[in-house]
Amino acid sequence: MNGALKAGFHPRNRFNTRYDFPQLIACSPALAVFVKPNAYGDDSIDYADPLAVKTLNQALLKQAYGLSHWDLPPGYLCPPIPGRSDYIHHLADLIALRRGPSVRVLDIGTGANCIYPLIGASEYGWSFVGAEVDAAAGRWAQKIVTSNPSVTCLIECRLQKSAAQCFQGVIQPGEHFDLTLCNPPFHASAAEAAEGTQRKLRNLGGKKSGLNFGGKATELWCEGGEQGFIRRMIAESADYAAQCGWFTTLVSKSEHLPRLQQALRSVKATAVKVIDMAQGQKKSRILAWSFAKQVVRHPA
Repeated sequence: MNGALKAGFHPRNRFNTRYDFPQLIACSPALAVFVKPNAYGDDSIDYADPLAVKTLNQALLKQAYGLSHWDLPPGYLCPPIPGRSDYIHHLADLIALRRGPSVRVLDIGTGANCIYPLIGASEYGWSFVGAEVDAAAGRWAQKIVTSNPSVTCLIECRLQKSAAQCFQGVIQPGEHFDLTLCNPPFHASAAEAAEGTQRKLRNLGGKKSGLNFGGKATELWCEGGEQGFIRRMIAESADYAAQCGWFTTLVSKSEHLPRLQQALRSVKATAVKVIDMAQGQKKSRILAWSFAKQVVRHPA
C-alpha cells in the first residue's frame, strides 16, 4: 500500500492507504487484467465487477498475510477487506491488544469467505470458532482454512443447526470466549435486499444486474432485519454471560441503537460500548456489551 491515509480507518489497518497496484500485481498477477486508470487517471478496478473485487481480495490477502488460497463459490458474499480488518483491530483495542491463541473468538455467521477468522488469526494469532448456518458455506470456509497452513490450527468451523439461534448449539459447556463478533444480515426481506443491491450498484456507477459483492439469502436478510437479529442475539447472550468476555456486533444504522441499548439494559449488561467506524463516506459502528463484573462500564 502507498500514499496518503484513507479517512476514518483504524491506524493499524494494513489497508488504510491507497492500493499499490504494481506491488499487488507482482504478488498476484491475475489482478493485472482488472486494473485500469479511473476518471482521475489513478490505477483502480471496477468495484461493480464481482470478479474484479474477488481478485483484488485474493491479492490483498496474499500480500498482507501470505494467504495464497482464498476463493468463493458463485453467489456468496465477497467482503471488502479493509472494512473487515477495521472491526478486528477495534476488537483488539477492546481487549488491550492481547495476542496469541489463548485469545478465543467466536464469529457468528462466518460465511464461505471466513474473512474475520483469517484476518484475526493472521494479525493477532487469535484462535477462532466460525459458526455458520449454511452447511455449504461452512464446508467452503473449512476448505479455505485447511488450504492455508499458517492459520489451519487456529480456526475451527462449526455448523449452527438453527437459524433462530446464535450461541446455542455452538458454544459448548465449559467453553469460554474472550470475544464474539458478528456482521448481521442488514435487510428484513428479499425485496429490501434487492433494492439495497441496486442502490449500491448505482452508487458505484455500475450497470450490471446482480450483486457486486454477492450474497446468499442468509447473508443478506432475516426476519426483523438487522435490528431483529441483534435483539435476538442480545436476549440469547444473557444465557452465556459467564462464557464470553465481550459480545459484539456491527450495527449499520445508528437509528437502531436506542432500542438495542434498551434491550441491553433489559438483560442487565454490566458494560456497553459503541465504537464508531468510518471508511470514507461509509459509517458504521460496533456495539459491544459484557456481563462481567470486572469490566469497567464505558459510555454508550
